[in-house]
Amino acid sequence: MNLDEFAFFNRQLAEMLRTGLPLEGSLRQLATSLRDGALRGEIQQLEADLARGTPLPEALARRRFPDLFTRLVRLGAAGHDLPGLLILLADYYQRRHVLATRLQALVFYPATVLVASAALSLFFLWFYHALVAATATELVESPFQAPPAALLVWLPVLVLLGVGGLVLVLAALPVTRRWLRWKLPGFREANLAQLAAALHLVLARGTPLDEALALAGELEGASPAGRELARWRRQLANGQGRVTEFAAGSRVFPHLFVWMVGQAADLGEGFRRAADLFQARARHRTEMLLHAGLPVAALFLGLCILAQLSASATVLHRFINALGGFPE
Repeated sequence: MNLDEFAFFNRQLAEMLRTGLPLEGSLRQLATSLRDGALRGEIQQLEADLARGTPLPEALARRRFPDLFTRLVRLGAAGHDLPGLLILLADYYQRRHVLATRLQALVFYPATVLVASAALSLFFLWFYHALVAATATELVESPFQAPPAALLVWLPVLVLLGVGGLVLVLAALPVTRRWLRWKLPGFREANLAQLAAALHLVLARGTPLDEALALAGELEGASPAGRELARWRRQLANGQGRVTEFAAGSRVFPHLFVWMVGQAADLGEGFRRAADLFQARARHRTEMLLHAGLPVAALFLGLCILAQLSASATVLHRFINALGGFPE
């Protein structure tokens, strides 16, 4: 689902409800202005269910909206403050969209270099075997023995295939994906910001801390943060009611995160400040990695080309010597 358009939907729906338009009519009008076909279809189905008299909680349960959105809209409808809640949701999903865009850019450049390097390596591999070595063998009229340096033609290809295969395996396994997004620089700060923003959103609606941590833990699942939130709940149940107590010794949440939340008079406000801080840190970290990644990627690509060109040049040199009768 397009998070930017989903944030726009929440904001526009809140404004329509504030002007007094009924929920069904607001959904009908918004569905016609959305570009995302999946989101538009879900909204149209939700409007149709509500028009048939289906209660909002039941209608939401049938749709494929984000779990956090579904749960909080139920709370907002029960508390008769749905527009206010939708504004908070719009801010939350807009924040997630900004972070996701930066992280996608951080992944795009290495992936582009990997594909370009693989294409060039395969080209030089074909150039070496189909033209250089084959021509040398034909003209010398005897099997042309490739020098050991010719292994450099294969080395970049093997390295790139190995790296690409490893990346695909790690990306395909949910366990490793969850682990990596809490360990890799940039991704970790972004996830801290998103989790803090979600907790602020839930606590701002008056949800008790234990229930807010339970909801955040369900959203995280079996990730390192999910297990840490489960530990927080156990500590909270044992009577350690302060954040600095039940979050002490955390290996997932840095000390600055815990300190900032614990120093706030209101926990929801503390999580909001932590979300703002770590969003700024995620933005700074991704910019640094992007600026550092470009020259490193260019150097890696240049080394691949140099290795394969040197192998081809060595073969040509030995071929010319063989034609002239010079010793190798």
